[in-house]
Amino acid sequence: MRITSALVDPALLDLPWSTPLEQWPARHLVALPQGISRHIVRFVRLGDYVYAVKETGERVAEREYDLLRALERIDFPSVEAIAIVADRQADDGTPLDPVLITRHLQFSLPYRALFSRTLRPETMGRLLDALAVLLVRMHLTGFFWGDCSLSNTLFRRDAGAFAAYLVDAETGALHRSLSNGQRGEDLEIARVNIFGEALDLQAAGLLHDSIDPEVVCEEVVQRYERLWHEITYEQQVEREARHDIERRIRRLNDLGFDVAEVALSTVDDGRYLVRPKVVDAGYHTRRLIRLTGLDAEENQARRLLNDLDAYRVESDLTDEQQAAHRWLTEVFEPVVRAVPAHLRHKLEPQEVFAQIIEHKWLLSERAGRDVGMGPAVQSYLADVLVHRPDEQAVLGVEVPTA
Repeated sequence: MRITSALVDPALLDLPWSTPLEQWPARHLVALPQGISRHIVRFVRLGDYVYAVKETGERVAEREYDLLRALERIDFPSVEAIAIVADRQADDGTPLDPVLITRHLQFSLPYRALFSRTLRPETMGRLLDALAVLLVRMHLTGFFWGDCSLSNTLFRRDAGAFAAYLVDAETGALHRSLSNGQRGEDLEIARVNIFGEALDLQAAGLLHDSIDPEVVCEEVVQRYERLWHEITYEQQVEREARHDIERRIRRLNDLGFDVAEVALSTVDDGRYLVRPKVVDAGYHTRRLIRLTGLDAEENQARRLLNDLDAYRVESDLTDEQQAAHRWLTEVFEPVVRAVPAHLRHKLEPQEVFAQIIEHKWLLSERAGRDVGMGPAVQSYLADVLVHRPDEQAVLGVEVPTA
């Protein structure tokens, strides 16, 4: 047996590598929802982490391992490659397929756990938006997926929306940039795959009657194209309206994208032709990390930063770093500590805080005054969080209140 690993964990040696993955004993396994895969996949717990173990060919495993490691280096939303285990043999000497080990993405679920008869249409829209953003980020990075599908994606909550993560990269390729033809091919693959998956859900009775599989696959492409145009189109600006350039950059930041530079050229009538160079999503995420050290999804980060900025104004603090430190210790951390231990597996801390901010706003609107953070926290814990399932339960499904 040979292990190539980015993580030195002696516990890897304790797993039953001489047994085919399909026959691994239950004592090693963790029961987690999983999507459809052409490979055998099992989840195992080693220490404080859960890992996905996938049997595949050696060359495929090595290629996917290298790709996932490369995506990790550029901070792309994908699962983390941990190890390859090759040269496996059964006790009778029969060769066994190599496996690729990735770290399970906490608080995430595959698409089949998100689709049911109780899935709301607006939840479907948020899922499609998340997948479209993932594709745009991918293509800006120069990554050609080659097998975009719901099955190869995981979803996490993101302050009322969802964030999508790439799971399977075995057909991918990382380039300096992608041509329009490569992007179009990726979109067509996505269209076909998602249509087939939606038909499968419909046949299994897991798709709401109001959801049309053709609409689902077309919506992903349309949402992608609208976002791609907003990010990349060339804009003509009058010489006297240079503030339009700043407005364009702010709009892209509001969408969550960073602008590395702006290309300016003049046209015959004296106007400017403006084309921003967008490097990647994560504008608010990176600002939150810089100020507080908190790692959050983009919409979570936006909501936390809005609360931080409001706190800074209310406290009359001019220094941004000082305000961030005080907000973290006086607002965020006390709210997180207020969650009882038996409720902490419901949602991750950043999502809890983002939802409490929204809950506080709703209570204040109802009362006609600011109810304050303390009462909002207690109300949210007693009336909302206690009735939610742990994050391993189905996202997007109505949760009955007991």
